[in-house]
Amino acid sequence: MDFNFTPEQEQVRETIRRFTETEIAPLVREADEMEKFPRELFPKWAELGLLGIRYPEADGGSGFDKVTDCIIREEMSYISQGFASAWSAHTHLGIWPIWKSGTEAQKERFFRPALNGQKIAGFGLSEPDGGSNIRALITKAERTDGGYILNGAKLYITNSPIADFLTVAARTSPDLRPEAISLFIVELPNPGFAISSLDKEGIRASETGLIHITDAFVPDDCLLGGREGTYPVILESLSENRVGVSANCLGMARAALDTSLAFAKDRIVAGKPIIEYQAIAHKLADMAAEIEAIKWHVYYGAWRVDQGTLDIATASRVKLMASEAAVRISEAAIRIHGGAGLMREYPVGRIHRDALVYVIGEGTSEIQRNIIARDLKN
Repeated sequence: MDFNFTPEQEQVRETIRRFTETEIAPLVREADEMEKFPRELFPKWAELGLLGIRYPEADGGSGFDKVTDCIIREEMSYISQGFASAWSAHTHLGIWPIWKSGTEAQKERFFRPALNGQKIAGFGLSEPDGGSNIRALITKAERTDGGYILNGAKLYITNSPIADFLTVAARTSPDLRPEAISLFIVELPNPGFAISSLDKEGIRASETGLIHITDAFVPDDCLLGGREGTYPVILESLSENRVGVSANCLGMARAALDTSLAFAKDRIVAGKPIIEYQAIAHKLADMAAEIEAIKWHVYYGAWRVDQGTLDIATASRVKLMASEAAVRISEAAIRIHGGAGLMREYPVGRIHRDALVYVIGEGTSEIQRNIIARDLKN
């Protein structure tokens, strides 16, 4: 087995590192404090081809594989998970269903402008009363002359306060069959969509919203693919994206270790750097070992995507391991920093708050364990 990245993939990593260090790093502190995402990043991402990283060149994308996608996620999250979340909600969840199942007219109207950074997208799935059970979603879409009327609510929707359109899941039939759930492309502003920004503890540099949907009209040509029952598209999108967010967790874990290592070398206590104290050295050793382990979990999952063999249980194992590890490692980073770890002068508090999002978002750790356990019974 070959565990090496290709020269092209290493070149992509270096390009992303330079970009994040020069274009993103200077913006992180203010964006996190103000909870405002700098929209000007989307055209810059488009110029580098980062908005189309997972899409074929024939469709206007960059044509890279999932391994390369995970490299980009890792390096972006190393600098800021908030910015990486905004990018992912647009590039993967928001427009992937349109590329996968949209009509040609929908791709021309929404997908291609999103690839060019001209429109910002989001994905309206989670609901106030739905928890992690997608099939239990309440938002409904009722047929009317020329389209559908949507009513319901969506919660924790990344990019919704700044989005030009959302891909929204709604029930087109009252029963609980998967075929009863469909996807709609909703242009914003829409008079039936009232979007309020949420104040968050984690991923503060991205903008997240609560959406109240009241008699929102969506025309027929905005029903994804021109057909009802696109629930399988949601599942396929989420499985691949769980591998992707695992790479985000890897990037955060690496940032926590590197920050802690630099601090431990510089911090002098009783006449010597704290890295020379065994308690600190052992924490750093555990962090480094765990990062190496999740690195290969993540890139094995990415390789499975590229081979076309990724299954839901594998995606869940990768996501569970990476997200839980990122939380442990970022907490250890705060402990190594001591009192300094609670100061916003240092990034470890932000990294920990951001990492906590991913034991909940994209499917909770409990849901991942349910999926893995169910697979073991088969």
